[in-house]
Amino acid sequence: MAMPPGFRYIAVMIFSPFDPDRLAQRSRRFRAIPVRLLVPNLITLLALCAGLTSIRLAFENKLEWALAAIVFAAALDGLDGRIARLIKGQSRFGAELDSLADFVNFGCAPALILYLWELHELGNAGWIVSMVFAICGALRLARFNVMIEDPNRPLWAGNFFTGVPAPAGAIVVLLPIYVSLVGGPSIATIITLLYTLAIAFLMVSRLPVFSGKRVGKRVEPEMVLPVFVLVVSFFALLIAYPWWVLSIGTVAYLVCLPLGWVSYKEYQRKDAMSAAQQPEATAMPAAPPPHLTDDPDRPARLN
Repeated sequence: MAMPPGFRYIAVMIFSPFDPDRLAQRSRRFRAIPVRLLVPNLITLLALCAGLTSIRLAFENKLEWALAAIVFAAALDGLDGRIARLIKGQSRFGAELDSLADFVNFGCAPALILYLWELHELGNAGWIVSMVFAICGALRLARFNVMIEDPNRPLWAGNFFTGVPAPAGAIVVLLPIYVSLVGGPSIATIITLLYTLAIAFLMVSRLPVFSGKRVGKRVEPEMVLPVFVLVVSFFALLIAYPWWVLSIGTVAYLVCLPLGWVSYKEYQRKDAMSAAQQPEATAMPAAPPPHLTDDPDRPARLN
């Protein structure tokens, strides 16, 4: 349609590239990320690399190195969270990345190692059990992500995990391999299958397990040197006798699992006693002042 004479139309850009407000908004969206937020994520990625490498080593029949990579990934997994809390580098991205890395490192990798080591002798049954363990690891991590955001959890509940955590489950489920590497008695394949199923069940169970997240935040001055000696001695033994240390540590961990349940029940009993001792608050609403209800001409919404 032709424009009338003398009428001039000037096209205005909807979003000018030189609009200062738009440029400022874009710069705010792409602001620099603090380095303290990157450090925990880098540690998580290193743990993921270790888990993936353990799968490759298992396929290459380098069993001892594959187990060492799993242990190294578990150590890094214990460090990234503590370092993030220490330097205030927590982020939602880091939490999601940690869960995905844990599924690979402590769900898929141990399941594949066990299948390639011995469970493949049972054919489809061995593969199904390996898949069940990996799936239980994924379910365990998903439940942890949901429960950690529950605002109704008591403060003391942070001392416990619900079910065996994924890193501990990965270390514990490999016990039959540790026993074989130290020259222990031969374990029947069916026993390994049942043991794997039992650990998978413990991971998705409701069993309270000590978390250890609040342990080690403060050390008494007189205990500094003994702590140094114990830590150095532990790592020296782990390097010199890795399979003996892992075997004994795994058995000790399994034996101590009932202690977490006893401690959890004790916390619940104390909470119940505290609630019983507090007087019951009356929920009767207070009556409105008479001068607000006695006036028939006053609107109801103001009453």
